[in-house]
Amino acid sequence: MNINLFAIGKVREKFIKLGVNEFKKRLQPYCNLSLHSVREEQVHDSMSEAEINHAKKIEGEKILQRIKPNAYTIALDLRGKQFSSEQFASRLEQISFQGKNNVTFIIGGANGLSEEVIARANETISFSKMTFPHQLMQLILLEQLYRAFKIQRGEPYHK
Repeated sequence: MNINLFAIGKVREKFIKLGVNEFKKRLQPYCNLSLHSVREEQVHDSMSEAEINHAKKIEGEKILQRIKPNAYTIALDLRGKQFSSEQFASRLEQISFQGKNNVTFIIGGANGLSEEVIARANETISFSKMTFPHQLMQLILLEQLYRAFKIQRGEPYHK
């Protein structure tokens, strides 16, 4: 499986970078993983909702230009479906069995994803009703991908 991860903003925290690099290494036997960061638009507390939506739209356009047309796209969004780790592993397996071997995950910035990106996604998922920092979400997603592949193969790790 080829997995592309598009995320708004670069990971700046050293501890998150270390974790991301660790899971990139762990995922090598299971998939071809490519990480892509998209420059985050400047948003300030004093901006109106329309201005924030415009910034999200610009970020979204940058992402949409880079997604392969045949990619099965999964956007991370608070309104998305929630899975247990086992269900997530099963869902990835179903996607693969359907012949969709190019999977793209999209993580928004601090203000989420544009509606255009959500509309392009084949599905949306949510890891929790809680809000996580978007940089940390990259690490959480990579860990869950690793866990999913271990579950699919019946290898020890996920308990």
